Amino acid sequence: MSAVRIVDIDLQFKYIDLADHSSKLNNRTRMELRHLRYFVAVAEEGHFGRAAQRLHIVPPALSMQIRSLEEELGAPLFLRTSRRVELSEAGKLLLVEAQRTLAQADRTKSIVQRSARGEIGSVRIGFAGNAALTGKLSHDLHNFHGAYPDVELELRELAPASQQSSILAGSLDIGYCPVFGSTFDSRLVIDHGGSWPWDVAMATDHPLAKRRTLSASLLVSESFIVYAAEGADEGQLTVLRHVLGCEPRIAHRVANTLTVLTLAAAGLGLALVPAPLNKLTVPNITYKRLSMNELSSDLVLISRADETAGAVRAFL
Repeated sequence: MSAVRIVDIDLQFKYIDLADHSSKLNNRTRMELRHLRYFVAVAEEGHFGRAAQRLHIVPPALSMQIRSLEEELGAPLFLRTSRRVELSEAGKLLLVEAQRTLAQADRTKSIVQRSARGEIGSVRIGFAGNAALTGKLSHDLHNFHGAYPDVELELRELAPASQQSSILAGSLDIGYCPVFGSTFDSRLVIDHGGSWPWDVAMATDHPLAKRRTLSASLLVSESFIVYAAEGADEGQLTVLRHVLGCEPRIAHRVANTLTVLTLAAAGLGLALVPAPLNKLTVPNITYKRLSMNELSSDLVLISRADETAGAVRAFL
């Protein structure tokens, strides 16, 4: 049995010699984290055999690594006796710094791993007004925050065109964007966010307010208020042309949803809005369902095709 054991140790020495060959050419061993871990294990155990068992390596290999570290530092780290090893003055100084360095390394590793899993970091989200008013955005934020409470969420209300350019420029991560009138860049990933019927918002004293639903023929002669953030009114115009079968009469072009509803409530025109907006209480306004079931208001989530951030991928 002892012969086998001696051969086994011999092989370990040969392995270490090969592994450290390039270092020995320069008579130096570059200090690495593993050397500090070996040193701390011996210092804490006070015994090379127990430290080697803890580290899952053979004692001769551990002794060689400690000797190499001592050569690198130019000072003995342990006072060796037949029964125990004790720290030298240099060893006591190194132990404090080694423990601090290893703790920081472990913390860094944990941070990187948590970031890769999406547990920390930030997600910058742009949204159009109807994404908030439909409840889709708040629903997603609630679910994500419950699963990833340490991720920072940043919200910005932006027009669809600005969402796309900001995502491609890297200043935004995800956009909640209405589909109508949007042409999406091929570098973006488009995910379905939801579909809703269209309603027509109008003042409560409007002649059509007495009707339960509205057909296209009743709307042909009406004037409309359209959402046109940053001049992008083509989306709603396309929908209105489809509904009416002709060019719509436009009374106002405005930059946000609340202004659209305010003008409609004042009787300055009708507004085509996604059905969930009828939950929004605005004085002197009523909502009537558009009787065209095949037509829907669609919302999508847009993001970079080559996204690598863990938190953003977790949100998606």
